[in-house]
Amino acid sequence: KFLNMKKIELNKTILDWQNYSIKIENRNLISSIDIHIKTGEKIGITGANGVGKSTLLTEIKQELIKRSDIHVGFMPQNYTKNINLTQTPIEFLTHSGERDEKTQIMTYLGSLRYTTEEMTHRLNQLSGGQLAKLWLAKFDLQGVNILLLDEPTRNFSPVSQPELLSLFKKFKGTIISVSHDRVFLDTVCDKIYELNPTRLKRIR
Repeated sequence: KFLNMKKIELNKTILDWQNYSIKIENRNLISSIDIHIKTGEKIGITGANGVGKSTLLTEIKQELIKRSDIHVGFMPQNYTKNINLTQTPIEFLTHSGERDEKTQIMTYLGSLRYTTEEMTHRLNQLSGGQLAKLWLAKFDLQGVNILLLDEPTRNFSPVSQPELLSLFKKFKGTIISVSHDRVFLDTVCDKIYELNPTRLKRIR
């Protein structure tokens, strides 16, 4: 459960793009983006492979991290990107290194059904679902209230999927997620946008 989310005013506009375009090497990758996002909303972005969904999510991230009034967490499509796979879950979540922090982390991991043995495994020994839960635990401990997710269910196992979908659904903050997964989109998202080669449009 997300217990540490920093409070933020509900229904506060965090992104308002009208006819926004994304360019790569002086050419339009996406020529027309119309999207309005408020705090507390859960947004899904779908579309064909290669159309630029991850690029769009990265652009949104670059826009949001400039702000000091929100706390953004970004989970990449590849969970192992930019992390040290020789770390243990405890080391991955450690910030200060204090003894009390380690106790808090172990208690937190226990609530996520990690065994004591799993807490000391290297990250490269964990399943996709376990890694996803670790990312979410890190975001919770940091007080994140805006989640940016790139294909979050891609590496979920059938066993971990219901639990993780429930975590996303119960999250009180904002979610902006790229996904092809209809179960995720239908279960978690209250607005869905489709990206095609020329524009982003709302389809639900």
